[in-house]
Amino acid sequence: MHRIIALLFLIILVLPASRSHADTTDDAYDELSASALAISPSSFDSVRQGVEQLAVSGDPRAAVVIGALHDGMLFARDDHLLFIQQPDGSYADARTGVPAKDVTDDDVKSVRVNNAVRSAIDAALGSLQLFAPDAPTRLQAASAVFTSHDPAALPALDKALAKETNPEVKRRMEQAKAAALLSAPDVSQADRLAAVATLRARGDQDSRSLLSALAGQTGPVADAASAAVVSIDHVLQIWSLAQSVYYGVSLGSVLLLAAAGLAITFGVMGVINMAHGEMVMIGAYVTFVVQQLMHAYLPSLYGISLLIAVPMAFLVSGGVGVVVERSLIRWLYGRPLETLLATWGLSLVLQQVVRSLFGANNQQVDTPGWMSGAYQLGGLTLTWNRMYIILFAFLVVAALMAALRYTPLGLRMRAVTQNRRMAAAMGIRTPWIDALTFGLGSGIAGIAGVALSQIDNVSPNLGQGYIIDSFMVVVFGGVGNLWGTTLGALTLGIVNKFLEPIAGAVLAKIVVLVLLILFVQRRPRGMFPLKGRAVEA
Repeated sequence: MHRIIALLFLIILVLPASRSHADTTDDAYDELSASALAISPSSFDSVRQGVEQLAVSGDPRAAVVIGALHDGMLFARDDHLLFIQQPDGSYADARTGVPAKDVTDDDVKSVRVNNAVRSAIDAALGSLQLFAPDAPTRLQAASAVFTSHDPAALPALDKALAKETNPEVKRRMEQAKAAALLSAPDVSQADRLAAVATLRARGDQDSRSLLSALAGQTGPVADAASAAVVSIDHVLQIWSLAQSVYYGVSLGSVLLLAAAGLAITFGVMGVINMAHGEMVMIGAYVTFVVQQLMHAYLPSLYGISLLIAVPMAFLVSGGVGVVVERSLIRWLYGRPLETLLATWGLSLVLQQVVRSLFGANNQQVDTPGWMSGAYQLGGLTLTWNRMYIILFAFLVVAALMAALRYTPLGLRMRAVTQNRRMAAAMGIRTPWIDALTFGLGSGIAGIAGVALSQIDNVSPNLGQGYIIDSFMVVVFGGVGNLWGTTLGALTLGIVNKFLEPIAGAVLAKIVVLVLLILFVQRRPRGMFPLKGRAVEA
């Protein structure tokens, strides 16, 4: 035991002062030296105190030595010199980091610790990150101290706050200090009231949990904590509503991607295409194939595989759509029941073909690094993959609207929509417009499959989960009207997300369906009806 105490004494004395913190570390070493002389050789408690004092020195070398002690890699020799064992089994001087070539396993013994010292080591390693040279590391350390709200970190927080220049990091450190103060036993009432005010300003669920522990007590601090909890609850309700709106817009963008192609097909051709979901599924599998090929042959471009998959999915799904229209749909115009049954059978065929080619199990589609993670906006968590899908959905709809308005194909499609017989009399080849329209709608569905591969399982049944919702969106918004489809998708998505916490996911969908039925009874053509062949028929 006395050897361990002596070793810790040497740790404190031999660590070099960091030149970037010369003024503060010189004082710290003076304090540490004085405290080390008072260490009692009869218990590990003095060792724990020495670790805690070493942690607040702010010296970067302290993290190396304490980290070695944590990992069981700190060793001592009979002459009281300390060494850190390297991954290759050799040793380095703990004070300087210089390799000690003359030291062997027989010359040193491991420095032992107990549970109390281990706890002190864990707290010390977290506190030492408060003095890291880079701001993100200090920010993460402050968040960790806030979560632990350990009063033992108060000395390190005070020293770190004294020299912190980054406003965001300093604010997090102040919040961590407030959490630690509320957990400390001997703190003045003024400091505790200031800590309550700091946590009230933070206003998140973690702050509420800390303050609610004080709200049931008596006294000015408890009264302030109770008022802070009420205020935080109000703020959290607002953020919860904002989060529900975001989730609703996210769900609506997914529905919009799945329904945009169906809106074009159904609006121009009047075809009830039950295989539309399988076009979405084909787009998802195209994404999987593109990623596999790029991983095998172009690994340097793997990060943009998703961007390459977008046009590929459009071409493959669109090509399948043209083939389906020319070989099956063209014979069934004006016969909606037969069209529904034929496309439903086609969906089963396409699912079986995919099972035969890729198997029935889910396929792994990787999410690029630039789509991973989330951004915290107050109490609102914005995941990057959902955010990119929302932007992607609106870009696809904007491009589709521009194509319908400014391209020759779009002009011909609009002409056929308004008056098919007059368009044919003007020389427009309406059969090919039908084929290209069906291909365009299928291609948009394939693009939707690329986006859905990032948030859903890529399997032969992928499209089945979106076909009914797609028809609901199209009917609710107005057949063939992209503006109506957009508004209908967002409305249904937001309503569904607000109902889910109240009624549950399944019952929420049932309620939405019932409301949609009641709406269609009043407005059979949807919110924004569009004149066309399907309507005139």
